[in-house]
Amino acid sequence: MKFLHTMIRVSDVEASLEFFCARLGLEEVRRKDVPAGRFTLIFLKAPGDRGGEIELTHNWDPEPLGEGRNFGHLAFEVTDIYETCRKLMEAGVTINRPPRDGHMAFVRSPDNISIELLQKGGPQEPREPWVSMDNTGHW
Repeated sequence: MKFLHTMIRVSDVEASLEFFCARLGLEEVRRKDVPAGRFTLIFLKAPGDRGGEIELTHNWDPEPLGEGRNFGHLAFEVTDIYETCRKLMEAGVTINRPPRDGHMAFVRSPDNISIELLQKGGPQEPREPWVSMDNTGHW
């Protein structure tokens, strides 16, 4: 068995690509418009990763997507969790669970999909300003 992809529905293709590609650094690997079904499929992957992909599904007819909590989350390993979170915050992304422990953080996509960031190779030493940040992204 081989893991292929995780599908999430998105309401705004441009906002989702801005988040996943420009902010998180994923790459679009292919796209397919399906006029008969009135949807577009966009597949993303992490650069250099030979593992599974994320399939963004955009239904052309508007539909409420809800909070996305029933999905769970996507998880990405990062080389420096503090630097990744700093860059995301500077780009306007809310850090829902700061990396206080040097190991794990959570952010959300424009459609409220929870994204877990995990420090590669084990936790870094806890450091400010992250230790003092609360779960609303404030100190």
